[in-house]
Amino acid sequence: MAEVQIRRYREEDHEEVKEVFTIGMSEHIPPSCMHVLKQPLAQMILGCVFCALLTSSKSILLPVLAVTLLLAAGRQCISYMFTKYIQTSLDQDLNHIQQTYLDPPNACFWVAESQGRIVGTVGCLPATKDENFLELKRMSVKKTHRGQGIAKALCRTVADFARERGYLGVMLHTSVVQTDAQKLYEHMGYQKIREFSAPEFIAKLTNFTLIEYQFIIKQDHY
Repeated sequence: MAEVQIRRYREEDHEEVKEVFTIGMSEHIPPSCMHVLKQPLAQMILGCVFCALLTSSKSILLPVLAVTLLLAAGRQCISYMFTKYIQTSLDQDLNHIQQTYLDPPNACFWVAESQGRIVGTVGCLPATKDENFLELKRMSVKKTHRGQGIAKALCRTVADFARERGYLGVMLHTSVVQTDAQKLYEHMGYQKIREFSAPEFIAKLTNFTLIEYQFIIKQDHY
């Protein structure tokens, strides 16, 4: 396994950081589609459309085609939701990381570097919800480098940064479909605080929820 270095972000990392984040977020589209298909409302709509068209047309082809089109439209809606989130994230901070994360005194952005390439990212900012917490943001690790402890190292880096600056803890948000991330955070000592609907209409309709976690910093270990 190649050696991985966790270091502060530099301007020349910009394009690779955006690429790691964009690809990482796009990977959540297929599991999000599966999440939607498991929802009773989606199953009811598909079932009703299929049965209604089968009864009225006396043909299997039309209802199958209609359900296929509905599934394709649903995937497009989910893709749009993630594309919009990615673009919002770029506009809010990832297009100007220096000003957002490095210039303020209680914020920072780190990358995981392996063989001269960026394979992971994480940042933190003072939490707007609670001034005693930092918020962990933009955590992403390349698929090819997962399972090597990189995400854990990035989490520890944020916790150390928060401890050095006297914060009570670290908070973050993840989604219901990011099950690997949930397992990681819980393994690192984060506690689930609440679960709530994402603001987009399609998210509310499909029960796509966000989860808030908190990590309380202890002086002896974490």
